[in-house]
Amino acid sequence: MTKLISVQLEALGIRPVGPVYFQLPVPELVEHAINNKDAELSETGALCFKTGIFTGRSPESRFLVKDAETAEQINWGEVNKPVSPELFDQLLTRVSQYLSNIPVYVRSVQACNHKDYAQNVLTVTENPCQDIFVNNMFINIDVNTQESVDWTVLAASQLKLEDHEALGLPTSHCVVLDLTRHIVLIMGTAYTGEIKKSIFSALNYYLPTKHNVLTMHCSANVGKDKDTALFFGLSGTGKTTLSSDHGRLLIGDDEHAWTENEVFNFEGGCYAKTIGLTQQHEPQIFNAIRFGALLENVNFKPGTREVDYNDNSITENMRASYPIEFLENVNPKGYGDSPEHIFFLSADAFGVLPPISKLTPEQAMFYFINGYTAKVAGTEMGVKTPTATFSACFGAAFMPLHPMRYAEMLKRKLEQNPNIQVWLVNTGWVAGPYGVGRRIQLSYTRQLIRSAMDGHLSEAGFEKHLVFDLQMPRECPDVPSNILSPRKMWENTEAYEEMANKLKAMFEENYAQYSVAELEKVVG
Repeated sequence: MTKLISVQLEALGIRPVGPVYFQLPVPELVEHAINNKDAELSETGALCFKTGIFTGRSPESRFLVKDAETAEQINWGEVNKPVSPELFDQLLTRVSQYLSNIPVYVRSVQACNHKDYAQNVLTVTENPCQDIFVNNMFINIDVNTQESVDWTVLAASQLKLEDHEALGLPTSHCVVLDLTRHIVLIMGTAYTGEIKKSIFSALNYYLPTKHNVLTMHCSANVGKDKDTALFFGLSGTGKTTLSSDHGRLLIGDDEHAWTENEVFNFEGGCYAKTIGLTQQHEPQIFNAIRFGALLENVNFKPGTREVDYNDNSITENMRASYPIEFLENVNPKGYGDSPEHIFFLSADAFGVLPPISKLTPEQAMFYFINGYTAKVAGTEMGVKTPTATFSACFGAAFMPLHPMRYAEMLKRKLEQNPNIQVWLVNTGWVAGPYGVGRRIQLSYTRQLIRSAMDGHLSEAGFEKHLVFDLQMPRECPDVPSNILSPRKMWENTEAYEEMANKLKAMFEENYAQYSVAELEKVVG
């Protein structure tokens, strides 16, 4: 290890008595994983790793340290739950002692693909697969020239807090972020997404408060004319799929920031859901799953090493982690100019939102704050009819500040750049709700987005949606005109209007939870 890293570990109380594997190359990590019987190779060479009982994040067990700096900054509540600095110190001592007495994997990487905002991240994990994940998901650096450690993640995946009740914690596993001291503790869960999202959450606090930079849960790509587009959307809305398009270069697929005149990627890789993955429909993701990629919680087809992407017996949340350069059509710089187009993606299972509509600045704030999509039957236990899901800023689970802080920053961006066009895109159902209608063809959605960016939709003109007051395009090349107005696709127009008004009321009820003063501050 370098002297800088050794000093940092010592300062945190980590004094290893066993092996320390520092910056191991991926082939060696694969060997470790196989020899330890932690994972197996698929027929494409990807390493297949099972994360144990936790196959997703544990939001009920995620906490932030409440101290003099964060007390007035954080939006405390169900998402951002507080713990005291004293409890954090107790947990840090336990984690440091635990990691000192086992073999550990140490890696120094970078978050933020921008020279002015780059953050060095040090991770200490106990599993080679977790170290591969860090290698894939962050930006690799020359540690010999590294001058600082900005954030540290300590992942004690097998450390359970048997006395969690006495500590005042709800479970024997937890994730705790100290945003003042820049330390993340992960205990009792091996789900690698906790590492990624903890640093994302930290940056969603650090960049807006320290540098006045807007952070975003979105994908981004750029065209040949350097025209950047952003794609906001919750899980299942097509964010990753739609941002990967031929003729445009991918900046990143999940986490970005917007400076005065640039958009940059936080990550060096992608973390894609693989449920139902096929080479035909997702060729870029499918072909990226090769040696060096990490597959989580998948099963093989019987008697083979071929991954069965339709087998969800472990979890629906099967994932693939791989370096972004494993994809074609990638922007090697990791950043682009300020966006010309912003797309809010919502998989509307009620079947009433238009496939695409142009938003005013006021509407952009409304739909950004609502962050809408819908769950359908089969995705969660007990869900039998479409259920509206709202996540402020399309990522409330990772936003330490009040949603209106991010919304206000976005509003200023739109005021400073009045030529930016914002669009609401329904990647969900048409011709009726889930169970009656059908999901819109991906090819239609791609064409609508391309036509929005090339100016054809604006040239063709718009008509107003009578319930949502949205501007719907009159025509689009290679897309049937009757699809553009959702009411025309329903057999029973009265039933359509009833369902549309029902969803509109849900939007307004969700939006009303924000105070009048805060809303006036944002929408003026």
